[in-house]
Amino acid sequence: MKLRLSLLAAFTAVGTFFSSAKAAPADTLALTPPMGWNSWNLFEDRVSEELIKGVADEMAANGMRDAGYQYIIIDDFWVGGRDSRNQLFPDPKRFPNGIKHLADYVHSKGLKLGIYSDAAQLTCGGVTGSLNFEELDAQTFANWGIDYLKYDYCGAPDDVTTAFTRYKKMGDALKKTGRPIVYAICEWGQRQPWLWAKAAGGHLWRTTFDSRDVWQSNDSWFMGIVEILDLQEGIARYGGPGGWNDPDLLMVGLYGKGKSSSAGPNGQKYKGCTDTEYRTSFALWSIMSAPLIVNLDVANMNKATKDILLNKELIAINQDKLGKTGESIIKKDGLQVFRKELSNGRVAILVFNRNEKATDFSYSITKALDLYAPYSIKDVFAGKEFKAKELKGKLDAHDCKVYVFSKAK
Repeated sequence: MKLRLSLLAAFTAVGTFFSSAKAAPADTLALTPPMGWNSWNLFEDRVSEELIKGVADEMAANGMRDAGYQYIIIDDFWVGGRDSRNQLFPDPKRFPNGIKHLADYVHSKGLKLGIYSDAAQLTCGGVTGSLNFEELDAQTFANWGIDYLKYDYCGAPDDVTTAFTRYKKMGDALKKTGRPIVYAICEWGQRQPWLWAKAAGGHLWRTTFDSRDVWQSNDSWFMGIVEILDLQEGIARYGGPGGWNDPDLLMVGLYGKGKSSSAGPNGQKYKGCTDTEYRTSFALWSIMSAPLIVNLDVANMNKATKDILLNKELIAINQDKLGKTGESIIKKDGLQVFRKELSNGRVAILVFNRNEKATDFSYSITKALDLYAPYSIKDVFAGKEFKAKELKGKLDAHDCKVYVFSKAK
């Protein structure tokens, strides 16, 4: 059941930690939203050394690494157990050469390696978690050369105080190692982590339950892209350099092939989204400054998927050094407009058609979008620049347009 904690209750639970967090040295990790690949939906318990090496090879060769995708994240099911010294070890059959060997291989490709654990005795998949072994596990990860930790919350208590305490304990342990490790807090948004996750050491924090590979599910648990999107309303101000709202993995390119991502209510199986819907979701995640972490088969991307994931201008909007989080400014008649401030006085605007049919749009640049300086406008998808007093056009169902406004010279 979702917890309905008030902002006041959440602040009260963790408020004593904020003063010390503000006094801490500035963190230079995740100054822009992390980008990478995660093993979860497509491979789940089939994760292995061979798989991760193959992903590293592909990402180094297919343009993803050069486009900014840095992290390869091993999700659940990698753990074999604890040894006689209580140190974690990987499943010996699937990771015969150990994680340090794998990290060295990933690093040799110019990429970084992430790993997964849980703030309880067992992970979501039922293998060994990190509760009460935070310092030991953090140092183990550092010794292996890990660059990113996704820390889940299955099997843990519901209250926000325990969540903060457990997450901060791991956050402190990671910092103590001295190795720069991006810390992804994954408690699914139920305890409003945008209020406290950065104080716990987090660099990104999940804002929702797991996303499904469906446009709209109309279900509060098996949520599609639209449900995930709507849960980002009102929290944009909490994201910024060093700490980002995370609306979960991108479904781009899965086409219903994932296991968990395809599971709907009552045994229903989702068939995936259209290329238009995948492109729109990528554009929305980009303008919301969300982490761009995919989980598709990188060895078998079709052209449409590759065009989406390697779109330099959308990635530039997401990775803009100003570090502003885009937010919704208009939502009317099935159309939604997002705005994001960019560096050098630029502004990104996204117009999104939520309707089930093609819809015309028209917005005054001054009155509706609140942009008054002389601007040159670029249509990101069309690659054309123009000047106008209004944005207007027609969008197919679930499609979007993205514009970048630059001050005219």
